[in-house]
Amino acid sequence: MISIPDPPDFFVEGVKVFIRDLVKQARANGVVVGLSGGVDSSVTAKLCVEALGKDKVLVLIMPERGVNDEDLKDAVEFARREGFKYKVIDISEMLNNIESMLGLKSQRARINIRPRLRMLILYAHANELNYLVVGTSNKSELLLGYFTKYGDGAADLYPIGDLYKTQVYSLARKLNIPQKILKKAPSAGLYPGQRDEDELGFSYDILDKVLYAYEMGYDVERISKEVNLPLNDVRRIIKMVELSRHKRRSGYIFKVSLRTPLVDFD
Repeated sequence: MISIPDPPDFFVEGVKVFIRDLVKQARANGVVVGLSGGVDSSVTAKLCVEALGKDKVLVLIMPERGVNDEDLKDAVEFARREGFKYKVIDISEMLNNIESMLGLKSQRARINIRPRLRMLILYAHANELNYLVVGTSNKSELLLGYFTKYGDGAADLYPIGDLYKTQVYSLARKLNIPQKILKKAPSAGLYPGQRDEDELGFSYDILDKVLYAYEMGYDVERISKEVNLPLNDVRRIIKMVELSRHKRRSGYIFKVSLRTPLVDFD
């Protein structure tokens, strides 16, 4: 049977060095993090504060009225408990103005405005303060394409981007993240009642086992047997990884020269 390992023992100290080094290389004054009230952003914010200190981390809580009000409460409580420097910015009016101006018909297009608006706010504060923007996506979301391109998929660094969702929970327990946050159903908070696992079609436990086995090079038949999941479901999950490849790149460039940006140059 497939078993997801805990994050390596060196992870916490290593990721703090990672955060400090990137801030130093960019000659930035600190970082800004969006705090949603969920486990990923809570873990990320705490790691940033442990790496840089409270004075160099700004936490932004960006609720939309009537959508996951409990998450707003949890985010504020957590920020206060940890002594974070935080700011609450209600995006409702901005969101309504944008939707009214654009007149979008597609629900998908309208929903994706939310994470893109939040990222705009994060980068505006980052520019104002000479900070870097820290992303809170985990490995499961990044591999499955379960994020909004140029929304929560846009950031300068991703401290937990190489941890599967189940590994993030393991790390969260070590960091003493509140049980209230750990026990809630994962949600991107894009609309009332939205739940990640409902949209993905599988629990994170199943998804992570398939993704981990795929990472290890197992073929679909072996993954199906090890995870006890029908072949078609295994193929469906792997297809999600393949179809979302474009979302994990900032853009494709037609190469005509010796050295090309995003290809040969970082």
